[in-house]
Amino acid sequence: MDDRVGRRRGAWRTAVSAAVVAVVAAAAVLTGHAEPARAATAITVNGASGGRTFDGVGAVSGGGGNSRLLIDYPEPQRSDLLDYLFKPGYGAAMQLLKVEIGGDTNSTSGAEPSHEHTRGSINCNRGYEWWLMEQARTRNPSIALAGLVWGAPGWIGNGNFWSTDSIDYLVAWLDCAATHGLTISYLGGWNEKGYNATWYKNLRAALNSRGYGAVKIVASDDFGWAAADESLRDPAFANAVQVFGSHYVCGYRSAQSSCPSSANAISTGKQLWASENGSDDYNAGAAALARGVNRGYLDGRMTGYINWPAIAAITPNIPWATTGVAVAQQPWSGAYSIGRSAWVMAQTTQFTAPGWRYLDGSSGYLGGNRNNGSYVSLRSPSTSDWSTVVETMDAGAAQTLDLTVTGGLSTGVVRVWSTNVRSSNPADHFVRGGDITPVGGRFSLTVQPGHVYSITTTSGQGKGTATSPAAGTLRLPYADTFDSYATGRQARYLMDQQGSFEIAGCAAGRAGQCVRQMSDQAPIYWTSGQAEPYALLGDLSWRNYTVSSDVLLEKPGYVQLVGRANTYNHQGPQNLNGYYFRVTDGGAWSIRSNNTSGDWRTLASGATSALGTGRWHTLALKLDGSTLTASVDGAAVGSVSDSTWVAGQIGYGTGQGVTAQFDNLSITPGDGSGSPTGEIRSASANRCLDVNGASQADGAVVQIWDCNGGANQRWTLGANNQLTVYGNKCLDVPGTASGSRARIMSCTGGGNQQWRVNADGTIVGVASGLCLDVNGQGTANGTAVQIWTCNGGSNQQWVRG
Repeated sequence: MDDRVGRRRGAWRTAVSAAVVAVVAAAAVLTGHAEPARAATAITVNGASGGRTFDGVGAVSGGGGNSRLLIDYPEPQRSDLLDYLFKPGYGAAMQLLKVEIGGDTNSTSGAEPSHEHTRGSINCNRGYEWWLMEQARTRNPSIALAGLVWGAPGWIGNGNFWSTDSIDYLVAWLDCAATHGLTISYLGGWNEKGYNATWYKNLRAALNSRGYGAVKIVASDDFGWAAADESLRDPAFANAVQVFGSHYVCGYRSAQSSCPSSANAISTGKQLWASENGSDDYNAGAAALARGVNRGYLDGRMTGYINWPAIAAITPNIPWATTGVAVAQQPWSGAYSIGRSAWVMAQTTQFTAPGWRYLDGSSGYLGGNRNNGSYVSLRSPSTSDWSTVVETMDAGAAQTLDLTVTGGLSTGVVRVWSTNVRSSNPADHFVRGGDITPVGGRFSLTVQPGHVYSITTTSGQGKGTATSPAAGTLRLPYADTFDSYATGRQARYLMDQQGSFEIAGCAAGRAGQCVRQMSDQAPIYWTSGQAEPYALLGDLSWRNYTVSSDVLLEKPGYVQLVGRANTYNHQGPQNLNGYYFRVTDGGAWSIRSNNTSGDWRTLASGATSALGTGRWHTLALKLDGSTLTASVDGAAVGSVSDSTWVAGQIGYGTGQGVTAQFDNLSITPGDGSGSPTGEIRSASANRCLDVNGASQADGAVVQIWDCNGGANQRWTLGANNQLTVYGNKCLDVPGTASGSRARIMSCTGGGNQQWRVNADGTIVGVASGLCLDVNGQGTANGTAVQIWTCNGGSNQQWVRG
């Protein structure tokens, strides 16, 4: 420590001792305890310090249909979720929203519809991103909107994205935004596909000439800073681009401890963004988010931070089903969950605004040590208000901060808010402590490990109070005639995974509305897997049912009904666990099985009367235990026995480039009786609840394993809420804490051996209130089974045999 700092500190410590006591007491209230503090760190918050202009913190809607189900939520839950995402003074209060410019192709967690499926045929009302941007802007008129392409329709450049076609396509999208009253601030190129300098220069010229000169171009939304390097070699490219954005600057799915940009990027003088980060669980990723928001500026002078994604509004079988700042998997029940990441984001967004300026001399690492934590200070451009955001994610002990406010900043009352990122108790998130009145512009604060603190002169912060209803299953029977929807919209709960299934007027003289698969050629893919069009709907706990739909082929090819659909491979979305009933225009039919490795098996096949084109027919697939029966126009064409997939959603599918229509969806349940004795399968792994090594000894642990019909995989649900195996051993946990491993023990009747088997597929311990859970969402043989806080994950859903 510098001696001058010590003398300065001593000169005013006595005068502020009362304030110090008050602040330490406030910190104790915030955290529930006060640990001994380390040597104090001096922070001077100097409003005269230089620094870059803050662009904001926000998230992505897209890169997959991760927001898909949000629009289907009932009120008031839908508005509650939107408030938690965007409303200032309520929740995450996002300042940036980047949306996918849909391309009719899977881009991680689903596909989003294009505004221009075919050249020149533009519809500005497709999909849900327009609606989401409108809702965000209504709640926060200052939010900055950005657009970016992942994949695109195949007509663009005859498959070459870097073409004049794609520039016209983007301008058309901006025109569509204008029809919704939306001003787009930022526009990117092609997500994570490199850059083409000539294309960016042409895009800039096109935007300038067509009235979009104010739209800032972001390049290149890839890993690294090669575009910034190029701008130093090519002045015209530098003039075309206003923001350099890089992905996962702290490392992909890392702790976000070190977040550099590059010397070249900084030397351009351009805005620098961490333009995609995260891909982390909405709770477990909070600590990384806390580090990254601060350290992106400290290490790399990045003034924008965009988390991927905003929300996981998808069913649990879809890849990345718990990423973002909130999870919303059940529009039918209205259930949702707000994550710790939302409150970490709020610790910056509720205390700053785009246009504020970082104070470089008032930002750094506590005590000069990254392990102690980091802090950034910002000031308002128009008032004397300021905020300092402190994170102590890696600290091992409490620390005292001695703050001095100078340089024209307010020395009035300071407010302190904090989030204990290490706590799973919502009461510890976004908590306001006692106010502080500095003495002579000086005060002290004790900060605890694993926290984010916002120290501010601003007001207006708040924590939303809306709560989620209980989760529940989407009950059968389920039906939809599709007649209630506007043209161009998506049917309720139907989630595109490849291609685009949207509402259109029915063909061949049929009145009303139908679902039409719109993609008429292979797209410009973003994923490595070249999937054919399909969409999914429903509940993962559905087991025995018949899915039926009217279908019409518009061109030669085939249509498919999908049953018991579950997980797919996000890099190869065509690789889906499930059964398919396929029928061609010529009448060839097959019942097929697929899995996440793409191991297609034809279980049965044959021929029936030709479907032809332009004619309506009714297809049905009945799934009754291991018996699969396919029908065309009410007559069974084939049946087969297969027990690979036991539960899952339904779906529509077509061949690549095949346009087709679907109407009168019907899903009717089977008898649903089920045997009280049988296997219990993990819905996510499709492996059985298994006693390790077929042991019958007390204490033998329980795991998941390939289903084999063994006695160690046959469980009986008794009237006393016990799950027994071998006839005399009970499923048991040794405690009530999350992570307690499941085992078998001689039956005692205790609460730790009693289980509620719920309709939504969860198995909940009576004593603990926690869900039976496959550790770490694992799917491999031998993965441990434990109890864990219920979170709606598919690794907490089970199907009884």
